[in-house]
Amino acid sequence: MNRENKKKLLDKGYYKNHACNDGFTCKVCGWKVNPPLYGERHRNHCNNCLSSLHLDNEPGDRAADCGGIMEPIGVWVRRNGEWSVIHRCRRCGHLSSNHIAPDDNPVKLMSIAMQPVACPPFPVERIDEMLKTMGGEMPV
Repeated sequence: MNRENKKKLLDKGYYKNHACNDGFTCKVCGWKVNPPLYGERHRNHCNNCLSSLHLDNEPGDRAADCGGIMEPIGVWVRRNGEWSVIHRCRRCGHLSSNHIAPDDNPVKLMSIAMQPVACPPFPVERIDEMLKTMGGEMPV
């Protein structure tokens, strides 16, 4: 084992200050994920299904003992207009946010973003009735 590989194993904060240039195979969909070619220094989720593994407590520390699947549950837009994926661990419920990469699956990103619109927590056909009850009107 060379010095750099030994340092990766032993130094808990290694990935905070060093780019991760390792590829991996996604545990959810089996996709072969390559290191990012441009834009991002760290690839921490599958660019096909957007899933990840719960490895970090803080970004890059590799200190989480959980190891559960981090499923994408939402997206949000940062102040600068950049999109991020919100992940939730299936095992422990930990939430985290990760920048999207330029080669992430745009169809998957849009399907996650549109999920609240497609499946609202109330019956859409009763919006007019609910607005009248609250004293409002349906916009034209």
